[in-house]
Amino acid sequence: MPIYFGVRIVAATALAAGALFAGTITSAGPSMMIAVLVTAMIGWVLPSMTVKRKIRKRQKDIQLALADTLDLLVVCVEAGLGLNQALLRVSDEIEYVSKIMSQELMLLNFEIRAGTPREEAMRNLGERTGVPDLKSLTAMLIQTDRFGTSIAKALRVHSDTLRIKRRQRAEEAAAKTTIKLVFPLVLFIFPAMFVVILGPAIIHITEQMKGLM
Repeated sequence: MPIYFGVRIVAATALAAGALFAGTITSAGPSMMIAVLVTAMIGWVLPSMTVKRKIRKRQKDIQLALADTLDLLVVCVEAGLGLNQALLRVSDEIEYVSKIMSQELMLLNFEIRAGTPREEAMRNLGERTGVPDLKSLTAMLIQTDRFGTSIAKALRVHSDTLRIKRRQRAEEAAAKTTIKLVFPLVLFIFPAMFVVILGPAIIHITEQMKGLM
């Protein structure tokens, strides 16, 4: 956090100083203060936008790897491994699919080894990543462990539910594609088509009108 806020302060100060120096050289006058304020605001907001973009990219990577992680967990638990051993094995195997997911599961195992209760470590995993599907998975594992039900059955049901959600999200994205294509069509494709189709006709009509006149 100190590095993050330090970068924001330094970026805002540096850009504002650059704008002030440029305004002094060019004698910008009253508009110089507006430029200084705008550049300072850009320097303050830009690191935050960069961090948010990295967060979204990391969450997307975890979301894509979650289905494979669940499948591996189901296989390991049904093979007779305990949940802690299954999480450790999956963290090793999932590295070939997603290093970020592997790191998160490794951190979960380290917390459990350090003495953190498994429920708290799983809850920390969901809060740390901020992925809704992973939060629901950790909540399901906590409830299953608390009530003593079959972890393998719970994981298999949750895996099927996750696949349904992924299919629904894909269908929703496909349905939105038609609406998103309207603006490029109206702004770029249709004008070019009108020029190609109506251009020769307009030129011919203009020449005919000149001949009549």
